[in-house]
Amino acid sequence: MQMALDEVAAETVAAGGPATVRTYRWDPSCLTLGYRQDPATVDWAFCEREGIDVTRRQTGGGGIYHDTRGDVAYSIVVPAADVPGELLDCYHLLCEPVLDAFDRLGLDAGYVEEGVPELYHPACYLRELHPAHDVVAGRSGDGGESGDRRRKIAGNAQYRKRDAVIQHGSLTFSVEAERHLGTFADPPVTADGFRDRVVGMDELADLDRADAVTAVEEALVAWVVGEGGDRENDDREGGDGSGRVALGRDGSWTDAELRRAEELVETKYRDEEWVRSRPGKGKENENGNGDGAETG
Repeated sequence: MQMALDEVAAETVAAGGPATVRTYRWDPSCLTLGYRQDPATVDWAFCEREGIDVTRRQTGGGGIYHDTRGDVAYSIVVPAADVPGELLDCYHLLCEPVLDAFDRLGLDAGYVEEGVPELYHPACYLRELHPAHDVVAGRSGDGGESGDRRRKIAGNAQYRKRDAVIQHGSLTFSVEAERHLGTFADPPVTADGFRDRVVGMDELADLDRADAVTAVEEALVAWVVGEGGDRENDDREGGDGSGRVALGRDGSWTDAELRRAEELVETKYRDEEWVRSRPGKGKENENGNGDGAETG
């Protein structure tokens, strides 16, 4: 349903409707496969036994286990005409509120300074870390010294569809290494090895999940209304020359959007052929399903 809602939001904005920014929780926990990921890399029996859903994203990259408690998810859906056409430029723009959220939590997060070799290609969090797009974190002011190495804390990805740009991401609140690795078939990485690469917000600061969600929400609001915007008043009308953006904090899906999302759930995101069949390789097609969307 979450992937269907992202697609519906893209259809809405492409048709001239409002853009969407949101945070959400995966319930039940879910493994999302990258667009071209081989289904043979999944431990289907483990996922079924543990009650973990499996779906396939329209973004590229490796699989991500989204734990109901340990994962804080967000998505941003905007008109393609309003953001840079170059993938990395657009990605960096839409990652601004993500980095701001970590800053609000007192976490020193940013793009990794030097490349780090991959540990296991099918898993997003264990792929090679690249300075252009991989977000790592440590304690604020630590600077990534040996006492607290900087580890990956977020997986973000983006694709374009019918004049809309969709970016969604997984921010790690708490590392569930055994369950994350358990969703994959025979990964050559131990739980300790996973924790050596990935860090959760709760390991770096004394906070609970509600704090993390609030920080992401506030950062998204500030990003939408513009730097220096009045966060006390989020329902403002634009067009007065102030540069402010109209923002409905309590915006809800229309009945038509929900019906469309339910249709996509049944015909696509829960459909066995979509989830368990690996799409053919090739250039990006008209729906934006290309390897160029593997950033992050």
